[in-house]
Amino acid sequence: MNGTRSGGLIAWLGAAACLTVLVTASAARADDLPKLAEKPTYKVGFAQTESNNPWRLAQTQSMKDEAAKRGWQLVYTDANSSAAKQVADVDSMIAQHVDVIFLSPREEKPLIPAVMKAKKAGIPLFLIDRSVDANLAKPGRDYVSFIGSDFVEEGRRAGEWLIKATNGNAKIIELQGTSGSSPANDRKKGFMEAIAKTPGMQIVASQDGDFTRDKGRQVMETLLQAHPEATAVFAHNDEMVLGAITALEAAGRHPGKDITLVSIDGEKDGLQAIVDGKLGATVECNPRFGPGAFQAAADYAGGKKIPPIVVNKDHFYDKSNASESLAGSY
Repeated sequence: MNGTRSGGLIAWLGAAACLTVLVTASAARADDLPKLAEKPTYKVGFAQTESNNPWRLAQTQSMKDEAAKRGWQLVYTDANSSAAKQVADVDSMIAQHVDVIFLSPREEKPLIPAVMKAKKAGIPLFLIDRSVDANLAKPGRDYVSFIGSDFVEEGRRAGEWLIKATNGNAKIIELQGTSGSSPANDRKKGFMEAIAKTPGMQIVASQDGDFTRDKGRQVMETLLQAHPEATAVFAHNDEMVLGAITALEAAGRHPGKDITLVSIDGEKDGLQAIVDGKLGATVECNPRFGPGAFQAAADYAGGKKIPPIVVNKDHFYDKSNASESLAGSY
């Protein structure tokens, strides 16, 4: 998945991704952006960052399903966790003369050239899930819109829950997402803003776990040895927290009992960990972008003003609702 967003409320309808969204007050300036002609069908590029976790797989499937439903041709690429390859993937889409590009940028700064090349080539581009550095490329000016979650708010919600769960007193190990990515930057920011109000909440160690389960396990093993006094874990996604649970149990700790864990994403295994009493809570980051993203492109072609920032409204899962939410999770 990438600062805070504000504004009015719009309804964004779309099958499994029927999400209520918040939008910024100003609309995208369509006259500054590449145009998209109305046609019965489109050739659409989707530049995925990687496919090494359930969240990405669910996002990709949602995009493929929506393309098939609409009869649009989908040019799909997987950057395999490489920002350089993702830039090359966008270059290839431009060379193939796609009508529109959906990009989930791996990192904020390295994908700026891809965004600007698409604009120069006259191809409308939407960022989905993750954003790029707003100082270098702006929605509504350099690309049509960012569609995704408010990562700062996700981090804030995780921090606020952890404060309550630990009575405002915890020594925290933080497992960060991919260095330089917008979700890692913003989730950390939101979490820090939340716990800064409570002196007893102390981060004793923080390290990049690259959003993967195995890296989360490895990092947790190392940090736990250095900080056996830790009483809580904040992971930037469920995959890393699941790896952390494995490491904690191997070290003789009891997740959910002698150490409190909170994370972000809301994937099926994360919800199951809540049901099992090992994970305390997880903030949803919905991966089902297909219906909303494709509808935004269709609306743009139809001349509708697309807000430069569209923020998904995500749910929150804990022991009160995890079990009943399992069936609809990914």
